[in-house]
Amino acid sequence: MNLESKIQEDMKAALKAGDRETLQTLRGLLAQIKDERIKKRPNELSEEDVLAVIQRAVKRRKESIELYKQGNRQDLVDKEQKEMEILQKYLPQQLSRDEIIAIVNQVIEQVGATSVKDLGKVMGPVMKQVKGRADGKEIQQIVRERLS
Repeated sequence: MNLESKIQEDMKAALKAGDRETLQTLRGLLAQIKDERIKKRPNELSEEDVLAVIQRAVKRRKESIELYKQGNRQDLVDKEQKEMEILQKYLPQQLSRDEIIAIVNQVIEQVGATSVKDLGKVMGPVMKQVKGRADGKEIQQIVRERLS
């Protein structure tokens, strides 16, 4: 069963169970996947495309949480947090900080990076290796730490 089908099945299960939060979150996600499919026409969406849509949705939730925290809106923080947890179930297992550091160190050695000026040389290969299993901001922070 592909990822999109699993999301649809989970949405049906949420509908039957009366789980409104999960239902609304998954409906929104499926709408975003449909929009992506329309953009890519006539090509079909790959699993990586669907994963990219989910990652963008999670990233939006993280950004919203930060803004709501600044605005002292704990009710909205909780709502976004719950939605983010629902969406993260469909993402691959995230890498630990130590695993990311190991990958970054390996890439720095391969490309011969020596300073923060080489950030771009390191980020590209690292992002290809982690493929959605780590947050880009966290990776960039680790790369900066290693190069400075």
